[in-house]
Amino acid sequence: MSNAMYESIVRKIDSVQEELGALALALHEHPELSFQEHFACQTLSDILEKHGYQVKKNVAGMETAFIGEMRGKADGPTVAILAEYDALPMGHACGHNLIATMSVGAAIGIGEVLKDLCGRVLVVGTPAEEGGGGKVIMCDAGVFKDVDFAMMIHPHKRNLIQRGGLAVKHLKIEYFGKPAHGTRPEEGINALNAVIHTFNFMDAQRALLPFKSNVNGYIIDGGKASNIIPEYASCEFCIRGDIVKDLLVVEKAMYRAIDTANLLFGTTSKVEAGLMYTERYSNRAMDETYKKHMESMGEVVEYPEPNMKYGSSDIGNVSLEVPTIQPYLKIGSCDTHTHEFAELTKSQHAIDQAVKGAKALALTACDIFTSPELQKQIKEEFKEKVPFYTREQLGYHTEA
Repeated sequence: MSNAMYESIVRKIDSVQEELGALALALHEHPELSFQEHFACQTLSDILEKHGYQVKKNVAGMETAFIGEMRGKADGPTVAILAEYDALPMGHACGHNLIATMSVGAAIGIGEVLKDLCGRVLVVGTPAEEGGGGKVIMCDAGVFKDVDFAMMIHPHKRNLIQRGGLAVKHLKIEYFGKPAHGTRPEEGINALNAVIHTFNFMDAQRALLPFKSNVNGYIIDGGKASNIIPEYASCEFCIRGDIVKDLLVVEKAMYRAIDTANLLFGTTSKVEAGLMYTERYSNRAMDETYKKHMESMGEVVEYPEPNMKYGSSDIGNVSLEVPTIQPYLKIGSCDTHTHEFAELTKSQHAIDQAVKGAKALALTACDIFTSPELQKQIKEEFKEKVPFYTREQLGYHTEA
């Protein structure tokens, strides 16, 4: 690996700093919810095409998904740089405008030297991380079957590598009963009783669930009037497990709760299950390579504490398919999913940090392309560390 190649990458990203800053702000000013990211998809595609990438849209049946591709001088490994760009109802409070900016910046940087390398770069635009599971849909469709390595960076209040994630699934439960006047409850079937039982059942089950399991829920509809037995009630649960197998245990407990509610109260039910986000496996060899480059730019990169609490993301599904990293980049001191973080993600400091992130991603990709030994190390770790789940366990279409 020559310093000249590093310098070319850094110089190229420096030359497009203003363009990257404008991109981050444009996405921030046009927040779009899951599967509605038409402005973001078009804007990112236009920039990639401007810098030499061939872009394919409507990937895996999603209108706002895309793949930008650039090839090197000969065949070699495929490095996928993932971009998220969906927003929350409160705007870009998770910093996906910066994720997309870093990924595009990294693609522009590595694209500057790819003509001298063997392999190809894919910029994979992944919609709907905030609940829609764009990456899950892509994994199901086989988008990553020809990818060798995958990477992206997430904004945060700390610089971290090796942070994991829990497996998660959302279940919406509807109960159907029979209305009656409140003075004659025996003539009705109380759907709200079924909802309340579901909460009580899961609360009683907590001590029996696998370690690190987590169950949260809320009532969507509990009835229309206090003197009417509710004929309809609904609720939604978010269930988490340390790994997929644990999550499946929690899910079975949920269905037992539903079955017993129907048996006790005479209701019927309908369950709408969301896609499963799996636990995440961050490749250590890739993470350490990224860490080296971030620290060369003056950042201190840490490791998570053993008892750190994790959330969930659909990049976990990608990490089951190929060696993957999602390091965290400090842009401030407040938590994500807050109004304060949404404001922070349009600040000049956050944009400057995103430029550093773009450089670190591009340099990490360059190291992978130029070091067969690093490629071997990454793949050996993946084989040893990452479990195998069947498509049925993951909820994928078994015919694929």
